[in-house]
Amino acid sequence: MFLSIIIPTYNESENISNLITLLQKSHHKNLELIVIDGGSSDNTEAVVNSLGVQFYKSPRKGRALQLNYGASKSKGDVLYFVHADTLPPESYLEDIENALSEKFKIGCYRFRFNSNKKMLKFNAFCTRFDRLMFRGGDQSLFITKELFTQLGGYCENHKIMEDYDIIIRARKTERFKIIPKDVIVSARKYDFNSYLKVNIANLIAFTMYYAKADHDRIISVYKKLLNHQKNELKY
Repeated sequence: MFLSIIIPTYNESENISNLITLLQKSHHKNLELIVIDGGSSDNTEAVVNSLGVQFYKSPRKGRALQLNYGASKSKGDVLYFVHADTLPPESYLEDIENALSEKFKIGCYRFRFNSNKKMLKFNAFCTRFDRLMFRGGDQSLFITKELFTQLGGYCENHKIMEDYDIIIRARKTERFKIIPKDVIVSARKYDFNSYLKVNIANLIAFTMYYAKADHDRIISVYKKLLNHQKNELKY
């Protein structure tokens, strides 16, 4: 297996170093890290370059666009898409290899928040269940390049929830692996909103997406429902 790790960024100088440092601990020769930036105005590029990682500026901003652009630059036969504020287990390489050996061509991890709040632990517990509403890009996603190509990559018309779309399409023909380990994701959204408020907003956005609502409309509603800080709505 040659693994290409693709990381979309937009003003992620505070997070990207921790992620890259963790990923580089594997010291595996059949591995490449690719950062695809959407026009950062901070020093994301300088941080990435200092760590010796490939850095590209996407022709257009948008997570689906950046992920596809990163895939076009990759050499690997397996792609691993990771958000800049997510930290996978150090065993990620072995975990993905094991999933592939079990004939899974696509999958993700469960997650836990970087918080000890009890209600957030309940949310994290739910990610072990094989239901679409418990998935999300923060859980990271591995997929063989063959399957990614067959699917046509991420749908570039998706301004949000591009991860749901590619999983839905892949599952029409493939089994989906939920690796029984956790990635660590940011709980910053809950620092500025109540637990109930965030989960209601997520449910409304998910329902609107399933009802095929216009993406700009979903984004507008989501922004109005929550208080947002820093880079939460980066794309």
